[in-house]
Amino acid sequence: MSDDLQTTDQPTESLLPAGPSDVPAAAPETRQRRVVVAEDETLIRLDIVEILQAQGYEVVAEAKNGEEAVSLTREHNPDIVLMDIKMPVVDGITAAETIVKERIAPVVLLTAFSQPELIERAREAGAMAYVVKPFTEADLIPAMEIALSRYRELTALEDEVADLKEAFETRKLVERAKSLLMTKLGLSEPEAFRWIQKTSMNRRLSMREVATTIIEQV
Repeated sequence: MSDDLQTTDQPTESLLPAGPSDVPAAAPETRQRRVVVAEDETLIRLDIVEILQAQGYEVVAEAKNGEEAVSLTREHNPDIVLMDIKMPVVDGITAAETIVKERIAPVVLLTAFSQPELIERAREAGAMAYVVKPFTEADLIPAMEIALSRYRELTALEDEVADLKEAFETRKLVERAKSLLMTKLGLSEPEAFRWIQKTSMNRRLSMREVATTIIEQV
């Protein structure tokens, strides 16, 4: 633990917020979220585009296979990629792995199947979420927003910690600290992460130090 949290004459100051009112509010969105949609079946792709546009998303490109998806993602640098798994030329999982490795955008995978091995492959490829077909707007939009939130968290942690092993350990600690804040204060997952991130900046501590202290104090 950092020396900033230790004193000899008085107890360690609690890092925990007094309540939800102490949690910083999310910055308002000032622009449309930009999306690349990759789906080889034209009618399904058109339906997805219609749903997204009705919800205020900007579809910047449409791909019919995984190879196009990677190329268009590199070209347009979207906020998020929505991609079917079963596509010609290059499948969605392979394309997702490339996009994730290049740290361009989070990927949400669409699949008509829910076998554990397929889900595990998607997770290993770095997909932030997956949605099983047939899906509704109520299934798709929350999955995309969760993926965007998790991707921002992951990017912030990776920027703070260069070593991949340390980044993984830090992420585990932050996830545990978030869970404790959510349980204790009734915060949402994004609110809990924002509080950890803001406290890290205000106290000039790493997010790992803040997370460790929360775990010790709860």
